[in-house]
Amino acid sequence: MSKTTDQTRQSFLQRISNLTRSATSLRARIRRGIGRSTPQVEVQTREETPVAVTRKSSAPDGQCIYAIGDVHGRRDLLEKLIDQIDEDSASLPEGTRRSLVFLGDYIDRGLQSKDVIEFLLSERLQSFERVFLMGNHEEALLRFMNEVSFGKQWVRYGGAETLYSYGLQPPQNSRAAMQSHEAMEAYQRAWDKVWTEFRNRLPEAHLKFYQGLQHYYVAGDYLFVHAGLRPGASLQEQTVRDMLWIREEFLEDADQFPQIVVHGHTPTDGVFRDNRRIGLDTGAFISGKLSAVRLFKDEVSFLST
Repeated sequence: MSKTTDQTRQSFLQRISNLTRSATSLRARIRRGIGRSTPQVEVQTREETPVAVTRKSSAPDGQCIYAIGDVHGRRDLLEKLIDQIDEDSASLPEGTRRSLVFLGDYIDRGLQSKDVIEFLLSERLQSFERVFLMGNHEEALLRFMNEVSFGKQWVRYGGAETLYSYGLQPPQNSRAAMQSHEAMEAYQRAWDKVWTEFRNRLPEAHLKFYQGLQHYYVAGDYLFVHAGLRPGASLQEQTVRDMLWIREEFLEDADQFPQIVVHGHTPTDGVFRDNRRIGLDTGAFISGKLSAVRLFKDEVSFLST
């Protein structure tokens, strides 16, 4: 590797490091109210108060479901969690269906984004029934596949790490350089090149995976979705945007849905459970804590790295 290439790589790694460090300020940002009205910005780390759970709910007979929160490019944590699930499920009664439900946001934020998809597609999970839901970050990748101009937004909330995991570097954007027409044209050409290369490099199996993701899944007394549901609307009336992006309207409402909603999307310091929802996003890419809920009969328990 040449000195110039090595310097370029180190410069980009520093940018990634800066992005990761900036994520640790999410809690302070939400306390100041930043980002509440802009869905393109990943925002909140909520502090939840434990609630007494009185509502009874059950998984389907003969099925044990492990629902896994937002992975965000942390294959290392995912492998550890699957090892825990393997060990836990070994004690289930013979003949029990073992199911994994992934709540979306497999990519972005973490530098192992491509590796996460490789793991999900590998034989490692073949002994489980598998349900893969779409997150807003997978939606962003698919949008970038069709719109080169969307890349500038995508990299602001995690797309840079995903591009790097596929061997690509987002163009540098210096405000000073953008003062000239020539610099702006060069910047756009650089994005055109990255967009073309990404479309060429993305494995066909990965593209099919992203395109085949479900928006929700219902099993027994539980409904699994990435972000949540809009209160007051039936399942048929829910929009994809709500299921991938909704936050406060869902999180702060008091009315129960027909099923317990199991979701990710909004990071919390620990898993959250009350009479209407179970939240599993524990900010793995920042905290190192990837979490899952185990649903078997009327039992509810949690696992985490």
